Amino acid sequence: MPKKKPFSAGRVPLILFLCQIVSALDVPLDPKLLDDLVQPPTITQQSPKDYIIDPRENIVIQCEAKGKPPPSFSWTRNGTHFDIDKDPLVTMKPGSGTLVINIMSDGKAETYEGIYQCTARNERGAAISNNIVVRPSRSPLWTKERLEPITLRNGQSLVLPCRPPVGLPPAIIFWMDNSFQRLPQSERVSQGLNGDLYFSNVLPEDTREDYICYARFNHTQTIQQKQPISLKVISVDELNDTIAANLSDTEFYGAKPSKERPPTFLTPEGNESLKEELRGNVLSLECIAEGLPTPIIYWIKEDGTLPVNRTFYRNFKKTLQITQVSEADSGNYQCIAKNTLGAVHHTISVTVKAAPYWIVAPQNLVLSPGENGTLICRANGNPKPRIGWLTNGVPIEIAPDDPSRKIDGDTIIFSNVQERSSAVYQCNASNEYGYLLANAFVNVLAEPPRILTSANTLYQVIANRPALLDCAFFGSPRPTIEWFKGTRGSALHEDIYVLHDNGTLEIPVAQKDSTGTYTCVARNKLGMAKNEVHLEIKDPTRIIKQPEYAVVQRGSKVSFECKVKHDHTLIPTIMWLKDNGELPNDERFSIDKDHLVVTDVSDDDGGTYTCAANTTLDRVSASAVLRVVDVPNPPFDLELTNQLDKSVQLTWTPGDDNNSPITKFIIEYEDAMREAGIWHHQAEVSGTQTTAQLKLSPYVNYSFRVMAENSIGRSVPSEASEQYLTKAAEPDQNPTAVEGLGTEPDNLVITWKPLNGFESNGPGLQYKVSWRQKDGDDEWTSVVVANVSKYIVSGTPTFVPYLIKVQSLNDVGFAPEPAAVMGHSGEDLPMVAPGNVRVNVVNSTLAEVHWDPVPLKSVRGHLQGYRIYYWKAQGSSKRNRRHIEKKILTFQGSKTHGMLPGLQPYSHYTLNVRVVNGKGEGPASTDRGFHTPEGVPSAPSSLKIVNPTLDSLTLEWDPPSHPNGILTEYTLKYQPINSTHELGPLVDLKIPANKTRWTLKNLNFSTRYKFYFYAQTSVGSGSQITEEAITTVDEAMASRQVDIATQGWFIGLMCAVALLILILLIVCFIRRNKGGKYPVKEKEDAHADPEIQPMKEDDGTFGEYSDAEDHKPLKKGSRTPSDRTVKKEDSDGSLADYGEGVNGQFNEDGSFIGQYSGRREKEQAEGNESSEAPSPVNAMNSFV
Repeated sequence: MPKKKPFSAGRVPLILFLCQIVSALDVPLDPKLLDDLVQPPTITQQSPKDYIIDPRENIVIQCEAKGKPPPSFSWTRNGTHFDIDKDPLVTMKPGSGTLVINIMSDGKAETYEGIYQCTARNERGAAISNNIVVRPSRSPLWTKERLEPITLRNGQSLVLPCRPPVGLPPAIIFWMDNSFQRLPQSERVSQGLNGDLYFSNVLPEDTREDYICYARFNHTQTIQQKQPISLKVISVDELNDTIAANLSDTEFYGAKPSKERPPTFLTPEGNESLKEELRGNVLSLECIAEGLPTPIIYWIKEDGTLPVNRTFYRNFKKTLQITQVSEADSGNYQCIAKNTLGAVHHTISVTVKAAPYWIVAPQNLVLSPGENGTLICRANGNPKPRIGWLTNGVPIEIAPDDPSRKIDGDTIIFSNVQERSSAVYQCNASNEYGYLLANAFVNVLAEPPRILTSANTLYQVIANRPALLDCAFFGSPRPTIEWFKGTRGSALHEDIYVLHDNGTLEIPVAQKDSTGTYTCVARNKLGMAKNEVHLEIKDPTRIIKQPEYAVVQRGSKVSFECKVKHDHTLIPTIMWLKDNGELPNDERFSIDKDHLVVTDVSDDDGGTYTCAANTTLDRVSASAVLRVVDVPNPPFDLELTNQLDKSVQLTWTPGDDNNSPITKFIIEYEDAMREAGIWHHQAEVSGTQTTAQLKLSPYVNYSFRVMAENSIGRSVPSEASEQYLTKAAEPDQNPTAVEGLGTEPDNLVITWKPLNGFESNGPGLQYKVSWRQKDGDDEWTSVVVANVSKYIVSGTPTFVPYLIKVQSLNDVGFAPEPAAVMGHSGEDLPMVAPGNVRVNVVNSTLAEVHWDPVPLKSVRGHLQGYRIYYWKAQGSSKRNRRHIEKKILTFQGSKTHGMLPGLQPYSHYTLNVRVVNGKGEGPASTDRGFHTPEGVPSAPSSLKIVNPTLDSLTLEWDPPSHPNGILTEYTLKYQPINSTHELGPLVDLKIPANKTRWTLKNLNFSTRYKFYFYAQTSVGSGSQITEEAITTVDEAMASRQVDIATQGWFIGLMCAVALLILILLIVCFIRRNKGGKYPVKEKEDAHADPEIQPMKEDDGTFGEYSDAEDHKPLKKGSRTPSDRTVKKEDSDGSLADYGEGVNGQFNEDGSFIGQYSGRREKEQAEGNESSEAPSPVNAMNSFV
């Protein structure tokens, strides 16, 4: 069976009709149902029990009721029938029981005072209203009285009585002056709950003549006023003057000021009092004390604590209020008044009584004939209320008997009811503090089932949410409800359904397959009714791209994105909210499709932005916070405190951090005396500090400013602080970078870095310069100079060490004694040349030089090193004679040997050595000459092929530009290249060294040859030069070829060959794209000649270099330049290839660490144009 559970009215507000025992519900207010059903009367509206009327207006006593048939109305007044027809001023509203008494035309309100009760009656019973006590409001005047002025001594206590006239309802009391301004109240002066004005002690400023108590009667909107009260407070001095004017000197003792006194209570009196309050009202307890000084009031509850959420203090804690008081709040409450002289206590015993209140109020019963039911009337109060029953307004003891009912105290039990059992019952619960009256009817009906939900109602529900299908019904006896899905479905029994008591079918988690038609069937013994409803399940609305948290700088732009996915049959409405309200009406806010864009963001734009998507069925939203940040506002209110000679405390107030915490403060200073307008960094402190202790220098006119910094950046500077001029003092420090260096052989130049104005510490900055020879016993020589940075001592011996001191001083005094530094007088050129110069030739390009050091005294300065001058006179082969500029190598320090790299092989060199100091070079040593041995030659300067014939080629060349020795012979190697670029056998030929031309004979006609050519000395082979050339074609054979070319078979053969070559080229192209190795390269590598590899010196140092590519055989497609001439740049082996400059330096082993001087010379040989390129016929022959 489907699960059943009580229906939550918060989900679907349906009216339930239950006909079980102790069930009691109203008949549904369905218009069609009400037209057919009878119902006993029910009071729907009535005037309050205590009804205070305005005597200036007509009296309206309300009484409204419903029922079927509509009820008739009658009234009683003071317990007897009130015949409204006999009083022309009284009328009853049509269709209502409300009375209108027209006292405005003729009549007095007092005439109609009394207790009224309304009765509403139809054929099913009678309902009655509460007893309505009607009384006119009253606002009487104050009685005339003469009030004497009050005169008090300063410090006395006072109570100004109000005693307002008794009105209805009670008046609201307040104190004002003649200008209708409320009198100020405090812990010393306050108004009590009874309206009196209490002074704990009076002061002279309390003197006035217009203390007026006002009573406001809200019901009649009138205010009554008491006569003004005059109060004069006399001080002790005034009182003494008054006494002195009226008494003789012998009688005058003088008034004394009021003494301080401990507290006493002005209200309530005594140590204990009683207080009674009704449940649900506000409990107000009051304690007002007098004393000097003014007492303070405290409250406690004995044996308990004051309720936290219901306790309030009023009137400067003199009044304790507890709202919604209950029996649990009964007990003893203690107020304590304290001042410096003591304390006083008062205990208030509180008793909470209760007028009757409902525990279970009787409810209407709708029963069918033969059913059973109960009416329960259960109330509580203090004291316990009495329960009385009436039926149709008549005490049940004297009402007609009904065999279907039985009275059991607060319960009436009904059994086997019939239609005649219908009636209205009244329950009255009363005690001495009030009463409760409730009407409840018993309506006996016999009705077949009716379904009140509209037919074919369409319900649309979001998937995965509960679906509630209504089936509001009525019937007596109560019908049973069943649900069916589809036209032929059986009753729904699956666990996924829940059937509520009111007939509603709940599908806790509706799915797409829940869509369909559902039928509700209601049955009782009198019949059956059914109704169909329809259910559609929709896809939920989802936000698939939510807005994200953003932190932006003020003035920038921000964008929030919100993408929504929804059911295609629903149309969503997208709304953007800011802080749960509408977006500001500002053109800076724009909505573009899925985006909310805010430009020129300001501080006010920060907050929570919500994207809300609404359909008729659901609503989803997503929010993101926008935090607007910026650099901080500048600090302000800069203040200098604790001003000392060398320190001051700076205090400031931070500016707004603009939503990004301040991380640090930067403090800058300005010296208005020396550098006005220029700010310097002083200090930095944490962003949590607002003070800084700053160290100061003497004799500076300081101003400070502060900047704040956060993660966004730095604020603008604050306003400058006040100026603070520190006192002058002697300098704290001496100049730095003190040096003594002579510029001439007979002087000593003393230099230093002077103090800046900030470091001078006072006016009149000068320097005391002192010096003496280090190695002598001379006294210090001193001189005081102005604020300069140099002093020259003349007449010194050459290059002598001196001790030097420079001390700061000003008008106040000297700086601390400085430390002495060492300097030297001026240098002179060295006097002695290095001796015993020796040269050791390491190889053809490297030599090692040794020399003896010069005596240190002869250096006459700082020894910087030794310098070698060397140059090449002429080659050993006595050709290519040319002048080479001298080259220089400098070896730092006291080294006595060095390496000369980059020499030209087979050359004669000359060198000398000189010592160097700071002044310059000394005299040169005796020149030493040496020879470099032979080396391998460079490549021939040029190679060209001339006069090609059918079987011969002539080669012409120029010798190497750098033979590097005596040439012994030339080596020529050559090999043919066929039509597929394959290399033929290599031919090796030796040629005498004195030759520059050679003819090769017996070559193949129309054949391409590649040539490799290089020179040799006794040391080895030099770099090679390569060239290619083709022999010519015989004319007779060419004519035969032409004749063959005209034959058809030859043309066909050539076409086949061309097609084959095309296919081969395509295959090669494909293999090349796939990264295959080109076969010609493999063949060239196979034919490489190891005999033509370059040679190198044994020691491997500064050997000749040649390009390895020159030794490789010709690759496929390789060709020489169009002029058939190879140009080869040569090198003279100079050190210009390794650096530039004039002071080259080398390590002890000769490795290069510097530069050298000298001009680099290169020679380049130009060749003649080569023979013509091969003709098309020759190209065709290459295929044969």
